[in-house]
Amino acid sequence: MPNNLMPSALSHLRILDLTRVLAGPWCGQTFADLGADVIKIERPGSGDDTRAWGPPYLRDADGNDTTEAAYYLAANRGKRSVTVDITTAEGQQIIRQLAAQSDVVLENYKVGQLEKYGLDYASLKQVKPDLIYCSITGFGQTGPYAHRPGYDFIIQGMGGFMSVTGERDALPGGGPQKAGIAITDLMTGMYASVAVLAALSHRDRTGEGQAIDLALLDVQVAMMANMGTNYLASGDIPQRWGNAHPNIVPYQTFATSDGHLIVAAGNDRQYRKFVTAGECPWLADDPRFATNPLRVQNRAALVPLLADMVTKYTKEKWLDLLDEAGVPCGPINNLQEVFDNPQVVARGLQVDLPHPAGAGARLIGSPIRMSQTPPAYRSAPPLLGQHTDEVLSSLLGYSETQLAQLRERDVL
Repeated sequence: MPNNLMPSALSHLRILDLTRVLAGPWCGQTFADLGADVIKIERPGSGDDTRAWGPPYLRDADGNDTTEAAYYLAANRGKRSVTVDITTAEGQQIIRQLAAQSDVVLENYKVGQLEKYGLDYASLKQVKPDLIYCSITGFGQTGPYAHRPGYDFIIQGMGGFMSVTGERDALPGGGPQKAGIAITDLMTGMYASVAVLAALSHRDRTGEGQAIDLALLDVQVAMMANMGTNYLASGDIPQRWGNAHPNIVPYQTFATSDGHLIVAAGNDRQYRKFVTAGECPWLADDPRFATNPLRVQNRAALVPLLADMVTKYTKEKWLDLLDEAGVPCGPINNLQEVFDNPQVVARGLQVDLPHPAGAGARLIGSPIRMSQTPPAYRSAPPLLGQHTDEVLSSLLGYSETQLAQLRERDVL
């Protein structure tokens, strides 16, 4: 059965998405992939901030840039775009009417901002008592930092992530590093998805709605996982190790003759196979390197020798040699290599969808695999306001005349 005809797990849900940029839209896209009707509310004329975060832009059939930024495309697949000025009384009434017909509201405004417009949880639950209302902010609804704006980069630093990410201070290039993607935003979007589904389950059993308070900082601290627990258990502050492992050698990256390779030799047997594949069996016989504790102790002497050995062959040759020898390894791929990888191709992680701008949108598919209700990609990320008339007429009963009058007053 074609993907878009499969039954959908969440087709009974409607999500009113008042979010922008990444964390909230990422959550909303997950719901859209799983079949929910996600109505994205955008500012008339400009829309989500990320619509302007290009280049790169989607290209049309002739190879020319459209106005659709790739950043926006990454997190808004399958949604319906409705433009509403929520600072106007008429716009606020539209949001209240849509909330009354929705199961979930997602929002990421500053703390207290939507209260000014009568669109906070306390106000909207009056029109929809069982509403699930998920707020995403930098620091949460409470605490001394609640009114601060939150940015992924800053939160990676504040939440401890950058303290354990990056090369050791004593080595060239040492110092804290952020992740190459907005990892806190993305994880917050995923936590939001879990929280909303849990709240919906509670609603379905009790009829009770609730507010969800998600903070980027909370998520980043939680993401520290074993590193955070290591500190709490020992009182020892974890340090940066770059691409090395504090307790295992070799368990790191190496430069080959044409790229980079990860070798994760977790025991003495794998280590011997590694150096034997590199025609340096003496590195396993050397008493300084015979066991993992000795290799950790003598890391400074061993690693340069291994680095010289690895530069002898190409990345592909090393992968073949180590795979045959049973030594855990993997390439460091650029994104062209990622999307050309046969495993990535086999798993269908690139999704091509027709786009109303007259081009095909090449997108990254959902990693969720379900036997009965898999994700489905029903439509490309929408043009700004593409579905305004459709949604307001079909759900709220607005006439063409009413819509025209609202446009004249810049409400839509």
